[in-house]
Amino acid sequence: MEKLQAKLVLEDGSEFYGWAFGKNKCVAGEVVFNTGMSGLAQALTDPGCKGQIVVLTWPIVGNCGVNVNKNGTPFSDEQGLPVVLESEKIQVSGLVISDLCEEPSHYSAKISLSTWMEKSKTAGVYGIDTRALALRLRVRGTMLGKILVEGKSKQGFGDVSFKNINLSNHDGTALKEIKTYHPAAKKSDIKIALLDCGAKANVIRCLLNRGAEVIRIPCGMDIESVNYDALVISSGPGDPKEYKKAIETVRKALSGNKPVFGIGLGNLIMALAAGADTYKLPFGHRSQNQPSIEDGSNNCYVTSQNHGFAVRIDSLNGQWKQWFTNANDGTVEGIRCENKPFSAVQFYPEGCPGSRDTEFLFDRFFDQIREGK
Repeated sequence: MEKLQAKLVLEDGSEFYGWAFGKNKCVAGEVVFNTGMSGLAQALTDPGCKGQIVVLTWPIVGNCGVNVNKNGTPFSDEQGLPVVLESEKIQVSGLVISDLCEEPSHYSAKISLSTWMEKSKTAGVYGIDTRALALRLRVRGTMLGKILVEGKSKQGFGDVSFKNINLSNHDGTALKEIKTYHPAAKKSDIKIALLDCGAKANVIRCLLNRGAEVIRIPCGMDIESVNYDALVISSGPGDPKEYKKAIETVRKALSGNKPVFGIGLGNLIMALAAGADTYKLPFGHRSQNQPSIEDGSNNCYVTSQNHGFAVRIDSLNGQWKQWFTNANDGTVEGIRCENKPFSAVQFYPEGCPGSRDTEFLFDRFFDQIREGK
């Protein structure tokens, strides 16, 4: 196959040249970097990456291939949840890497990364000095950018407008109606409402594995008519302040006494619903090795993260306290209410990709549910 030249153009005018792979098309997005070493398939299918052009600092990519069907669709379990992947499709707008391996050697690989991206209509560019690019983003902050491919216009490289970028995809994983999942046991005594702002598949599995029935609800839908014992607010993409309906839904839930647990974006939505403020981080936290310290203890956990916003600690009112702190930059990694069973974390306790050292937080949440029943 003929190699086509491609380039990444940042909004500050800097250009990085390489070669196109995946789907040969021009795309625009928010350029962010991820320092993870593994779990690429899960990271690319995380709905929290919607609208992003992801830069991987790990140098060799594609050697593991992808464990999906030959047509690029995921294998599914008995509940209809995707196996290996975190959603039904690639969520990123584009991928930027240093060195591409076209011939995977992992035993589970069914197709190559490039083939998967082509079938998923996802653009990629390789041959770029991604560490220099990541350093630029660390110094200057996250920027908008474009992947432009040779031969897409008479002038040489094609082009695309920044106006096409959608950083706040309110439909999350495109869930349009309520969907219920049942645990392996025939009968469950716990019903959990999952407010889906872009839920990852492994969050649902973590709840099912603990014996709960999971009622998955689109984030723009009212939950007052739903019969549930506890509420989980999922992770997802974009600016939390754009999720006005979800914030109002959570605010109503916080006026009651049923346990509420937020993950990722859910942490930010809970903070806003509680009257606190959020702000955009310079370059965000995106990797599987972020250290998070549980306040009031000496415990520091390795956590998986994917977010570009944080809670302003000084905006929390008296009954809300910081729960976890990022050991690298001191930002808020979790909040909890002192007099009600409400808590949230900025990281991913379900992992996938990355550490599941904090999956025990689901067990704590279930203890709160049982105490309230």
